[in-house]
Amino acid sequence: MDVSIVVPLFNEEESLPELLDWISQVMNKNKLSYEVVMIDDGSKDRSWQIVSDLKKKHSTIKGIKFQRNYGKSAAMHIGFQEAQGDVIITMDADLQDSPEEIPELYRMVKKEGFDLVSGWKKKRHDPFTKRFPSKIYNRLVRLVTGIKLHDFNCGLKAYSRELAKSIEVYGDMHRYMPVLAKAAGFKNIGEKIVQHQARKFGISKFGFGRFRGMFDLITISFISRFGKKPMQFFGTLGTLMFFGGLIAAGWLGAEKLFSIWKGVRAPLVTSSPYFYISLTAMIIGTQLFLAGFLGELVSRSSSDRNHYQIEEKI
Repeated sequence: MDVSIVVPLFNEEESLPELLDWISQVMNKNKLSYEVVMIDDGSKDRSWQIVSDLKKKHSTIKGIKFQRNYGKSAAMHIGFQEAQGDVIITMDADLQDSPEEIPELYRMVKKEGFDLVSGWKKKRHDPFTKRFPSKIYNRLVRLVTGIKLHDFNCGLKAYSRELAKSIEVYGDMHRYMPVLAKAAGFKNIGEKIVQHQARKFGISKFGFGRFRGMFDLITISFISRFGKKPMQFFGTLGTLMFFGGLIAAGWLGAEKLFSIWKGVRAPLVTSSPYFYISLTAMIIGTQLFLAGFLGELVSRSSSDRNHYQIEEKI
């Protein structure tokens, strides 16, 4: 199969029939074999019923319905597991991503050898309250990660099969797919200017909850550097703090001994605030070192974080 199109959806009953017809026209026109993996992330409207009805018309559909709303990352993770295509395309279900972009995205991965191609919505049909935070977010991610992309959060992306099957998406990490790809060793990352359509149905899912992504940026940056070797971070920091405190305490002790040797009456070492500062540094350093050991144990243990309750599959 040439292409798997993974479509996470949540309350998009109005847009689904038009989206599937549009995808079908584009893929048949370009003679690409394909499947559409639709993951219903606990919709409260008739989205799942629409998917079930569309299955009768489009044999290319696979449908997965979550028992409740888990989030876009969970939907993408399950979609990647189900996908069978050589190239895997992700796109939103709200008709703002154009299926017309799929053939070129496919070519860039298949022919030009990109591991990941991220869409860039250079001209956006969104309100200022959505565009302005996105600009700040993208600049911050570029600064922290060193990946030079204009639009990290664009839902329209293309992945090689090897990449999609190699990374684990959880939490809200769908915003950082290029970062996850780079951390997994897939460094041939590109971007393509894509069309962005004005929303036709429903309301935007954008909300202030998305600012949690800033905290996820800290998490993903740490995990990509030290996720497999936490002792390098905690152990190094703990060692520096412990020996810094030890040296400071030794210096205070040496000053006391020197005063005694000269016959000068000096205050007790414990009367100096620097003694308690050095002692605290040694204690914190020891705790950080132990945290490194615990981190090593956790990083080597199995995880059940991507287990989701699936209500139905078609």
